[in-house]
Amino acid sequence: MREHFTFDVDGASCAGTLDKAGGSTGLLIVSGGNEIRSGAHGGQAALAGKIAEAGFPVFRYDRRGIGDSEGDNIGFEESASDIAAALGAFRKAASHIERVVAFGNCDAATALACFHHEMPIDAMLLANPWVIETDSSDAGDEASTQPSAASIRARYWARIKNPSSIIDLLTGKIDLRKLLGGLAKASLKEAPSELAEKLASALDGSRTPTRILLAKRDTTALAFYGAWKSKIFGPARQRDNLKVEMIDSAAHSFASTDEKAWLYEQIMSVLLADEGLTNET
Repeated sequence: MREHFTFDVDGASCAGTLDKAGGSTGLLIVSGGNEIRSGAHGGQAALAGKIAEAGFPVFRYDRRGIGDSEGDNIGFEESASDIAAALGAFRKAASHIERVVAFGNCDAATALACFHHEMPIDAMLLANPWVIETDSSDAGDEASTQPSAASIRARYWARIKNPSSIIDLLTGKIDLRKLLGGLAKASLKEAPSELAEKLASALDGSRTPTRILLAKRDTTALAFYGAWKSKIFGPARQRDNLKVEMIDSAAHSFASTDEKAWLYEQIMSVLLADEGLTNET
């Protein structure tokens, strides 16, 4: 059963949706970017329904100023109150749940990691965390950002491995000046952004079981992974509660059938582990 209702976030009436189920562990889908709670092409709504069918209640919501929610959209870096209020609404609407796993994609993953410390969240799934400095209202909109050197390197390496690229270069299909310009930018070593440093500090200071999910050819994921391999994430990489999983995909929202299945399996694995179950149970 799916129920729609509203909850208060600092005086603004915000919209939430609960997919009901009897499990004692629930999934909170954290709102990210300027995306409404149903997700791209209804992807989050479909995911919520499938997880609820497996026995786990799911709550999703529209952040202030997004979709059906009142208030001003002040960006993900100011969304701590939204997450906390949504979590409270979830626990009130599904009063039988004892534990909550939270899932966020893109800037929602970054917000969740940075703000979860003082909230009753028992495990996290962070998909393609956002570490690119830009106007926070544009986070997740790849058209509004320049690709990072890490993403450019990955794309050129993929082209170099493709024999047809040599033919394209010799026949003029590839613009040599653009190629040289791209290689020049790809050779740059970028300093980690302030946002990446904030995320690194948050993850290093966390004891919450966390799984980082990356579509390894996605621009946002490539930017994060470039930062992840840098010195600032060194302490976080050593933490036993952090695990990174990747899928060979360029789809930021895991849109294909195989990608959706992979995402579902990753989430279910954490939900089952958090409830002390296994896939065979």
